[in-house]
Amino acid sequence: MVPSGTYTLGPGSALLQVRTYREGMAAKVGHDLVIEVARWEATVELAAEPASSAVQLSADARSLEVREGLRGVKPLSDKDRSEIRKNIDEKLGGQPITFRSSAVDLTDADGRLVIVGELTIGGSTRPLTAQLDVATDGRVSGTIPLTQSEWGIKPYRGLMGALKVRDEVEIVVDAQLPPR
Repeated sequence: MVPSGTYTLGPGSALLQVRTYREGMAAKVGHDLVIEVARWEATVELAAEPASSAVQLSADARSLEVREGLRGVKPLSDKDRSEIRKNIDEKLGGQPITFRSSAVDLTDADGRLVIVGELTIGGSTRPLTAQLDVATDGRVSGTIPLTQSEWGIKPYRGLMGALKVRDEVEIVVDAQLPPR
């Protein structure tokens, strides 16, 4: 399906987003957010022998940019974006976000890439398993659920707790591996 080799990905060749969802009694005044990671790099090494394959990612936590505010009562303002940016910086402390695989399995039969490894966010490292779809043309895509509190991140609360960001967010990956 995808030839063996080393692939380098980043904002110019792939999309990496965080999607958050609101909840609580005042949810309708908030927004579900699409946050793009603007500075990041990933190296994907696919070996003929799957045990030798590896994935590494490094992202600048200060590069998370709000791209969209969905389903709010009113449009997301520049002031809202600025406050969200400040909140993200406080929660992540500007520390790099990294992922290093310990196992990679690409199964040609179902076009599934399963990556097991450790994700570090805000100085906290925990295991993570990601399952991504791989198309015959080399497109790799998927959504990875992530529970913020497992990495010591307290989800946003506003309006005296009536507006909340769900603890579970989604990491969205969409990349095109170049043909070999």
